[in-house]
Amino acid sequence: MKNTFGASVILTLFGESHGESIGAVVDGLAPGIPVDEGRIAAQLSLRRPQGDLSTARRESDPFRIVSGVLEGKTTGTPLCILIPNGDTKSKDYAALRRLPRPGHADYAAEQKYHGFQDVRGGGHFSGRITAALVAAGAVALTALEEKGILVRSHILACGGVSDRAFSPEEDGLKRDMEELKNEAFPVLDKGAKERMEAAIRAAKDSRDSVGGILETAVWGMPAGVGEPWFDSVESVLSRGLYAIPAVKGVAFGDGFDLAEMRGSQANDPFRMEDGRVVTATNHNGGINGGITNGMPIVMRIAVKPTPSIFQTQETVDLTSGKNAELTLEGRHDPCIVHRAAVVADSVTALALCDLLALRYGTDWLAP
Repeated sequence: MKNTFGASVILTLFGESHGESIGAVVDGLAPGIPVDEGRIAAQLSLRRPQGDLSTARRESDPFRIVSGVLEGKTTGTPLCILIPNGDTKSKDYAALRRLPRPGHADYAAEQKYHGFQDVRGGGHFSGRITAALVAAGAVALTALEEKGILVRSHILACGGVSDRAFSPEEDGLKRDMEELKNEAFPVLDKGAKERMEAAIRAAKDSRDSVGGILETAVWGMPAGVGEPWFDSVESVLSRGLYAIPAVKGVAFGDGFDLAEMRGSQANDPFRMEDGRVVTATNHNGGINGGITNGMPIVMRIAVKPTPSIFQTQETVDLTSGKNAELTLEGRHDPCIVHRAAVVADSVTALALCDLLALRYGTDWLAP
């Protein structure tokens, strides 16, 4: 299960950053789910580097679906998507086998794989692998949307600049989510976008990087999904989200702010509205006891600054066993937060498909 996620709808990722291809296999999808290759391409374009805010590596991601789809619909057998790697410059990483990059997986991978790991471009630990995750996630997002369930993320904070939070009202939240559709730099306040981009460029100019916070919302999830304790909605979503490179924190609802509240403030009062049980507030992010309560799921995801920076950094020489310095070469992102938004959507969608299939059966996801 080392590269596999899910219990009913099961995702497996494979490949390395500079290998021949990367890819994903999704098993357990219901037959008959629409597979729109245009939607997959559009989702991949949202993850792709954008202008001077991202790495200079340019991959066009000409994916191939090699199994599990016939005449535009899932067959119910394993879906396999392959994405070739093209724009690679492996020589830029020649020194990393002996000089591990601070903040990266280089040293940890050396200890785990005893020097047999692929170090080129970060190998299997590279954010490049998220392209396969996004391709698979596009199918999951389509399946959820067929059931009236929407998933969207925006950049809540980046480089010291904040966007406004999602609307606390259900109708307002849905409008916010619709505004974010197909946005490569998803923010709700367009002025915040300009200030964030300026902060990213300033970090790049100083040979540094910045991180940020994503806010992800799910609208339309039915109540009663999830299991108490170890397969809670929070547990399943967190496991998937923490697999995204650079994610270092996941909080639901008001998260850590709940620790500063009293129970009278943190509780979400129930009430009837148009014959439906709703809550007056949503401090708990749509989840009680590890189970959905029918209100929107709201999460905040912390993304650390990109560890690949062009300043000289302290490291060790694993060959000589001495302290050393490292100055990186190659092509690296000064910020990955905007590219990570579609990855968060994809992971969330795959996790929700798994939770829904466990609750209602795999065929519930079929149109």
